[in-house]
Amino acid sequence: MLLSGAAVTFVGGKGGVGKTTLAAAHALALADAGLRTLVVSADPAHSLGDALGARLGDRPRKAAENLWAVEPDAEQTVRRRIAEVADDARAAVPREVMPAVHRHLEHAAASPGMVESALNDRLVDYLEQVPGRWDRLVVDSAPTGHLLRMLALPTLLTPWIRGLARQRERAVAADRFAEGVLGPVGGAEDDPLLERLHARRLRLETAAARLRSDAVVCLVTLPRRMVLAETRRAAEALTAQGFTLGVGVVNQVPPRPDAQVMEQVRAVFAASGVVEVPLLDREPIGVASLRALPPLHPPRKAPH
Repeated sequence: MLLSGAAVTFVGGKGGVGKTTLAAAHALALADAGLRTLVVSADPAHSLGDALGARLGDRPRKAAENLWAVEPDAEQTVRRRIAEVADDARAAVPREVMPAVHRHLEHAAASPGMVESALNDRLVDYLEQVPGRWDRLVVDSAPTGHLLRMLALPTLLTPWIRGLARQRERAVAADRFAEGVLGPVGGAEDDPLLERLHARRLRLETAAARLRSDAVVCLVTLPRRMVLAETRRAAEALTAQGFTLGVGVVNQVPPRPDAQVMEQVRAVFAASGVVEVPLLDREPIGVASLRALPPLHPPRKAPH
């Protein structure tokens, strides 16, 4: 995989393996290659700004030449999303039903997975901006379990949204029948809630397809047996779901690593290659230190 090959790169792995640092370093290498690059933190416990030595926020901020970074505010995104749904509902349901709608939305905002879903929405937003506003998108992913759910979410949500749209279509048809005796009424295409559902379904279907065609997932691991075991399971799960593995990264490699573990790492990533990052004396923080890290592409094989 060439350095600039994939439009979208997810950098994932178990917590504490250094994926944020390597995501920032990879994004910086792409930017240094002249590509307008956005790096996004998808971990609610943001540390991307710490790695870059920059103060980040809910909107992309320039961190270096050709490099922008963002730490989405999941809570704010949830509030915006709830407000949008309330506006749609206000245009589609009787006024006396709105108090119940607001109570339902308040419960929904606090429900498990809402923050994860909101972050996923933001990722879809940025995915749609590549190419165009950005040449490359790098995602500093949450730990492995969250990464797998995040990547699968567009596929999982699509049938649910499709079901909601069918229910709404039936409701619109019933309203049309009931109101028909009173005169002309608007069609289903005039229903803002239904339009929103169909638009959301289309976005998720497109995102699910693009995640499989335009994105690679670079898994970061450590030269330790337990960490590698989780990395192997993640690699198997990702490939089983149709995602493309990018180069594997083994971080914090000591001068004398366990040869057996290193051989197992190379076996897991036999198809995509492995980048080894040495154990450093000090934590790489800031643009200058990140530039000293190796880029996320496998070393070229020596000609035979």
